[in-house]
Amino acid sequence: MLKIRNLEAGYDSLKVLRHISIHVSSGEIVTIIGANGAGKTTLLKTIAGLIRSQAGEMLFEKREITRLAPEKIVFLGCSLVPEGRQVFAPMTVRENLLLGGYVQYQRNKKKEVEEDLERIFGLFPRLRERETQLAGTLSGGEQQMLAIGRALMARPKLVMMDEPSMGLAPLIVKDIFSIIRKLRDEGNTVLLVEQNAKAALGIADRGYVLETGRIILEENAEDLLSNRDVQRAYLGRDLDTETKI
Repeated sequence: MLKIRNLEAGYDSLKVLRHISIHVSSGEIVTIIGANGAGKTTLLKTIAGLIRSQAGEMLFEKREITRLAPEKIVFLGCSLVPEGRQVFAPMTVRENLLLGGYVQYQRNKKKEVEEDLERIFGLFPRLRERETQLAGTLSGGEQQMLAIGRALMARPKLVMMDEPSMGLAPLIVKDIFSIIRKLRDEGNTVLLVEQNAKAALGIADRGYVLETGRIILEENAEDLLSNRDVQRAYLGRDLDTETKI
């Protein structure tokens, strides 16, 4: 579904990503793990078109997206759940979700938007309870659910998630990761960036380790989870001490 070859990107003269090559197949959860500052968020933003690549190639379903604008990438079926949630605080839960459905509105599929709203409310019953509540008054976990729901309203083929567990209580983290697993089981494809490595690898099919802008290791999730060098050298802590999901 997604193929990236020799990608380089950064901010002005600062190069963050160097010769990145990864692939994500349909129906997979692929996670990218690494320490703060490794370039994980930069990678997702580059795929989403928010940062312009400096070199390399990105293909989504065999179509070149390297130079496409973010909205065109969303229209093709690739959505990003951003780090920090970034919900529209002065707007209600329903209004935030409807904004996510603008792709369907553009295609004159208003009926599908209502169907998608019901699907999101079924996936996140708490959002139904807070449908008319301002997004800025939600808890952190509820805002994360809203951010995921907003991305799903575009009916993406690939959902990219940037640190969905950040700042959340362990029980909420467990719920979020259960939802991610459910999305995969329903046929969705997920590219997951996470610092909670044990949780991410616990639900992923494959994983990449990103260090200072370079992919240094690719293995199936189970092998990465048991790799002590990965735990100590690249993540800066022992995975066994992290929250069990």
